[in-house]
Amino acid sequence: MSGQVLNGKKTRGGGVDITQVAQRAGVSPATVSRVTNGRSTVAKHLAKRVWRAIEELGYTPNPQARALVSGRSRVLGLLVSEITNPFFPELMQSFEDVAGEHDFEVMVGSTNYNRERASIFIRRLIQRRVEGVAVMTFRAESHFLDALIAEDIPLVTIDVSANAARSVVLEVDYAQGIDEAVQHLALLGHRRIGFASGPMPHLTNVRRKEAFVRAARKIGLTADKAPIFAGEHTFEGGTLAAHHFLRIEPRPTAIVCSNDMMAVGVLRVLATSGIRVPRDMSVVGFDDIHLAEFINPPLTTVRMSRQDLAQAAFNGLEKLWSEESSGSLTSIRIGTRLVVRQSTDSPKGAANGLRRNKSTRQAETQTASA
Repeated sequence: MSGQVLNGKKTRGGGVDITQVAQRAGVSPATVSRVTNGRSTVAKHLAKRVWRAIEELGYTPNPQARALVSGRSRVLGLLVSEITNPFFPELMQSFEDVAGEHDFEVMVGSTNYNRERASIFIRRLIQRRVEGVAVMTFRAESHFLDALIAEDIPLVTIDVSANAARSVVLEVDYAQGIDEAVQHLALLGHRRIGFASGPMPHLTNVRRKEAFVRAARKIGLTADKAPIFAGEHTFEGGTLAAHHFLRIEPRPTAIVCSNDMMAVGVLRVLATSGIRVPRDMSVVGFDDIHLAEFINPPLTTVRMSRQDLAQAAFNGLEKLWSEESSGSLTSIRIGTRLVVRQSTDSPKGAANGLRRNKSTRQAETQTASA
């Protein structure tokens, strides 16, 4: 039994097509098509009637049909590394919010560091005729992107260029936030600071490590007073880093971590070892995931804003779509900054370290002026 539309509502098993919408609005099906495809040639009063009819009838335009008619799919791709790290779901949400404000749908996929999985997702993006892809994996994924480049699909990548004519790179200023973190610890009186790095030789992790080394040298720390441990960007990587630094004599009085996941792992080991944070050891993270504010103690961390990344990625795609764009654009800079919470304080016995309340006031002043 076929469904019917009664009093503006679909009956069970029924569907609404473009002809019914046209009849309800008193216009032609072609006009409905132009309205749903965003054409500006339809008079405003007619467009309002069409949208009213669409709402009353519960009509959902077929996205594939719209793409064929308009030549635009209104679909973007977003490729991330994984979804176990809270940073990436937060980034996904931010990008979907920005895209939704501009009437774009987002297809999201994670590589999970698996080439075949990434290749399957990229084929799906091409089949859906996406208008652009944001590759937010923080790793060199160029071998995944050849199919997208061959289709001349605009690309935005982080740190590493896609080497495509229609592409733009988001360059994160890791040094800015990491330098602030090391300076903050130095002002508190720390003179032995360890760094828990992400896995090498990924460019993002290399840049974070280099930023820490430069910042440590700036405050006069030699390599033995600024030890480095390289591990995975996971809770487990953080636990291994913590055990490593606890075996060093004399051990660091503070640990800066390459991401917040590692920092949480460090905090767990310190807690089970009876080491109080920040009284016995200070800990700093990187990313400022939502969880960072609510763990015990709340984590001092370097903020890399997901909202800024998402907005910059969309802005980059917009520039690549524009007629004025020709060839690769210059990179877009993404800033970072320190957020001071309760996981950092002066080390025991630091006579010249600035106390907690003073450093907090300074951080609040910096935050207010940012």
